[in-house]
Amino acid sequence: MSSHPLQKTMSRARSRRIVLPPVQEHIIKIEDVIDTGDYYGAQQMYKSVSARYVAAERYSEALDILQSGACTQLKHEQITCGSELAVLFVDTLVKGKVPYDDNTLDRVRKIYKNFPQIPLPQHLGEDDDMQQLSEALGAAKTRVEGCSSFLKAALKWSMEFGSQRSGSPEIHIMLATYIYSESPEVCYPGEDDMAIARAVLMYLSLGNLRDANVLFDELKKVEEREELELPDSELIEFIVYLLLTLQRDALPLFNMLRANYKSSLEREPVLNELLDEIAEKFYGVRRRNPLQGIFGDFLKMMG
Repeated sequence: MSSHPLQKTMSRARSRRIVLPPVQEHIIKIEDVIDTGDYYGAQQMYKSVSARYVAAERYSEALDILQSGACTQLKHEQITCGSELAVLFVDTLVKGKVPYDDNTLDRVRKIYKNFPQIPLPQHLGEDDDMQQLSEALGAAKTRVEGCSSFLKAALKWSMEFGSQRSGSPEIHIMLATYIYSESPEVCYPGEDDMAIARAVLMYLSLGNLRDANVLFDELKKVEEREELELPDSELIEFIVYLLLTLQRDALPLFNMLRANYKSSLEREPVLNELLDEIAEKFYGVRRRNPLQGIFGDFLKMMG
């Protein structure tokens, strides 16, 4: 027999009145469990305690527990546990309909900064190099997938509860920086410049020159801090010139750039598709329908 609507309302009201201890008491207790090395046990405590606060619609306190848990697990290099709590943190932002603002962005950033950045081993000996490299690649993949899952969830939240249709540019930068700096290079040889080009062109295809520049400038700042090195390639040259060109009403220069860097752009078909959208957004160039081209050529032959 289903519950009466009034009973459901009273049940929710009672859940809000549940007396829950101060969050800090829980955090201290769970950190004591972590100090014993029982990361799994601590994980279950973080999840169950935060769920009680969510059920009581006390989202702020649930967020405090989840942020603390994510950061603590990540500091101990428990990537899977920390990533799970980080994603739960974002899920709670959504459940609580927490608006995107600088304060909440800072909380996302604090979790992000606790994801480890560990270089791959160098100068391995013949006997142990394959095993160590395999282990290092597996660990790097876990870190990148965990951080990416967290930041992609955070981007969706920022799209829904922020003012930017394409999401927070700061979170885009965090995601691009971590993937670029932490992805095992041997798994993606020669693709660094392509990842950067795709990210910049996707912003531009939305007509968003400001955030495209913010993203590229942030990558240059990271390079200056010697945390990574931007690829020296024709594709990166193209992106630099393109960002300058789009600040002006210069369609002929835009077309000349595409012609001059044609071989680099043909490395991946999606680049030219994005550039067609950019031409339409910035210069009003109507995209050509491929079928029109086919029928046009056919009619010329018939004529």
